[in-house]
Amino acid sequence: MILTIDIGNTNIVIGGFLNDEIQFVSRIATDIKYTEDEYASKIRSVLSLHDVTAKTVSGAIISSVVPPLNAVFVKAIGLIYNVTPMLIAPGIKTGINLKCDDPSSVGADLICACVAAHHIYGSPSLVIDMGTATKILLMDKSGAFTGASIIPGVLMGLKTLSAGTAQLPLVGLEAPKYASGKNTVDCIKSGVVFGNASLIDGMIDRFIEEFGEELPVYATGGLSNIVIPHCKHDIKIDDNLVLKGLNIIYKKNVK
Repeated sequence: MILTIDIGNTNIVIGGFLNDEIQFVSRIATDIKYTEDEYASKIRSVLSLHDVTAKTVSGAIISSVVPPLNAVFVKAIGLIYNVTPMLIAPGIKTGINLKCDDPSSVGADLICACVAAHHIYGSPSLVIDMGTATKILLMDKSGAFTGASIIPGVLMGLKTLSAGTAQLPLVGLEAPKYASGKNTVDCIKSGVVFGNASLIDGMIDRFIEEFGEELPVYATGGLSNIVIPHCKHDIKIDDNLVLKGLNIIYKKNVK
């Protein structure tokens, strides 16, 4: 089994691949204060629910947007499963080009999402990754990453709204029945859910206008299932796009 690990600012997502088929997905909270021993304990406990042991793990690969945790996770995985994980970093083979001003600045998770979209669905395309931030990624006909838009994330906006006002509560993310809310909670839900859906629709229109032709659109990330169904564009949701990209990259680099 190959462990694929996506270290994000809010959550760490771990997937297990066997013969290119994803067997499980687990999530733990991101905390840069934890040591390798503490993370090793958490990872072992969570993955034991899926019968993952040192005997079943033959390799691992990590994408991270939290640099302080890179070495911590490499050591933690080594402690538990006796393998040295690959790390998405300059020099690793991805199979796609990065056509931007500074390729080294492109987040590892974004690279993985683009790799999966290109290899699984084809190019050109737009990829929407809805995590701590909402990212919209453009891939050209050759499968190269050519640019992106980074938008404050859904939860980031919701928490800021509540923290920055005296009378607006922190609410859940369910969509209300109507866009025109009749109470404070529904008003906030309308703005957060429908507002972000409309934002994404508008940005897709802009990307397509700049590209000059229609583009298939794929969405991933923890919040995509909440917002994307309310978009007017036809968008395919793939919850595990980053993990699938990690698995593809692992195979390209294994010796």
